Amino acid sequence: MRTAVIVDAVRTPSGRGKAGGALSSVHPVDLAAGVLEAILERNGLTSAQIDDVLLGCVTQVGEQAMNVARQAVLAAGFDESVPAATIDRQCGSSQQAAHSAAQAVMAGAADVVIAGGVESMSRVPLGTSRSVGGSSTSPRLRARYPEGLINQGVSAELIAQRWGLGRDELDAFAALSHERAAAAASAGLFDSQLLPVRTDAGEVTVDETVRAGTTAERLGTLPVAFRTDEMAARFPELEWRITAGSSSPLTDGASAVLIMSEEKAAELGATPRARFHSFAVVGDDPLLMLTGPIPATRRILERSGLSIDDIDAYEVNEAFASVPLAWAAEVGADPAKLNPWGGAIALGHALGSSGTRLLGTLLAHLEHTGGRYGLQTMCEGGGMANATLIERL
Repeated sequence: MRTAVIVDAVRTPSGRGKAGGALSSVHPVDLAAGVLEAILERNGLTSAQIDDVLLGCVTQVGEQAMNVARQAVLAAGFDESVPAATIDRQCGSSQQAAHSAAQAVMAGAADVVIAGGVESMSRVPLGTSRSVGGSSTSPRLRARYPEGLINQGVSAELIAQRWGLGRDELDAFAALSHERAAAAASAGLFDSQLLPVRTDAGEVTVDETVRAGTTAERLGTLPVAFRTDEMAARFPELEWRITAGSSSPLTDGASAVLIMSEEKAAELGATPRARFHSFAVVGDDPLLMLTGPIPATRRILERSGLSIDDIDAYEVNEAFASVPLAWAAEVGADPAKLNPWGGAIALGHALGSSGTRLLGTLLAHLEHTGGRYGLQTMCEGGGMANATLIERL
């Protein structure tokens, strides 16, 4: 089997996913087109050399409908012969895109693939797809879960309760995310992957979602975000601890990675930066929903033959502070290696883009520190998770 390598990783800055956010004036197709165009320019490629483009996107309606990946390929000026597909594995959509791209390369079905993702949560708000064409909850699904599934905020609360994570611990973790991200940005550690984006208001060059100076004390004054009388009655054991501050913000953004076979990289004179070592994907309890990274990590470690202590850095998506904290407790992870440059609480969670955003951050961190192995995992709507293990070259 061939080896799939990562040659490049790029992303836009993160914009607040609301009206007036830094990237809110940019159509999501054009946001994605920008990172695709940059991949070609940075690596001296022509679009005809790309075998496929796989992009993640969660809310595939409105401006993100009609196979947003193909729309972005055409908007980027790629040759019309370049195909594209849009993938929805919820928050892990672009991580799955990277998996599928790497696996195609390893199987010999492709030589050069761009994997990435896009989400404009300001222009296509979270939940928009549920407002079209009736309910996604079918009679058979309701029969299996008669009390109904719940939103991710309540799932995050259930996790905090089950793992004994107090409000102070959650707020401290959220503040640390901003502290680490602000320090990394100040040191220029994101510069190798960050692309300026031209907007109606000027050029965006920095992550809008990072709040330097955020403190746990200040976060401690925020009200809880997900308590309702209905949910409080259904889950009387919950103490309600999750706030907007310990949750990832609505975000606009796009990201992409360039994946090749080792042989094709040598032929093109490209320098491989890391190889894909192992993959895993799991389903998990759809009520807790966000615990999938725990079994996904156990599975990928078993497949790779490595232990958690062999891993030099972990990128675990901070959908909510309770998710990586519960994960770390269960797998015995070193807190110092967990999201060392900050996570989604600070850097944002542009749903379809987050997987390859995390992958790019992980790659850059391994290169900066000289680490060898990096693990990425993220929870996904419906109770799933992907895990990816890369080895720096």
